[in-house]
Amino acid sequence: MRIKICGITNLEDALAAVDAGADALGFVFYEKSPRYIKPESAKKIISKLPPFVQSVGLFVNEIPAKIDFIVRQTRIDIVQAHFDIDERFKKHLQSKYIEVIRAQKKQDIVNLTSDTYYLVDAFVESYGGEGKRIALEWFEGVDCSKLIIAGGLNSENLEELKGYNFYGVDVSSGVELAKGKKDKQKIINFINKANELS
Repeated sequence: MRIKICGITNLEDALAAVDAGADALGFVFYEKSPRYIKPESAKKIISKLPPFVQSVGLFVNEIPAKIDFIVRQTRIDIVQAHFDIDERFKKHLQSKYIEVIRAQKKQDIVNLTSDTYYLVDAFVESYGGEGKRIALEWFEGVDCSKLIIAGGLNSENLEELKGYNFYGVDVSSGVELAKGKKDKQKIINFINKANELS
C-alpha cells in the first residue's frame, strides 16, 4: 500500500515522513488552506528529498498554464487536481496528474473508470484537510486496486480498510499537532499501521 503524507509545510516534517517510510509528500498550493506553501518554499524542500520519494502538488480551481508553471518551478512529480476537471482541462494540462473525486454518494465511486487511478476524498466545502471520513460501505463490491483513499484517516482507524485492497492512503490532519505542523510519532504510527495492511 502506497502512503502519502499531505500538507507538508517545512523540511523537518518532510524528512520525518520520509524517514518513517512515506512514498509521497503532498504540498498544498491553494492559498486559502492553512497548509498552503509558497512554490519557492516547496522547491527548497523538494530539492532535499531523497530519490524515489514522489512530490505531489495539490491545486484547487487553477488553470492548466499556472499549474504547469508551478510544476516546472518546483519540480513537482505529479499534480493532484482537487476540483472538478473536464476534458478541456485535461487536454491543456501538460503535467502528469491524478484526479480527485470528492465523493458525496456511493454512485460517485461506482461510476469511476476502472482503468484509471483516482484519489477519493470525502466531500467538504473547504476542499479537504478537515478530517471528514468517507463511508467505507460505498466501496463494497468496488475494485479499489487503483484507488487512493483520503479523509479522516489516522493510525487508530486504518485497520477498518483491511480487505478493501486500496492502492494507497493519503493523510494530512490525522498526523498533525496543528494545521500545517506534523507530529513525528503520529506519522510513524500511521505508516507502521498502513504497512501492516499491505
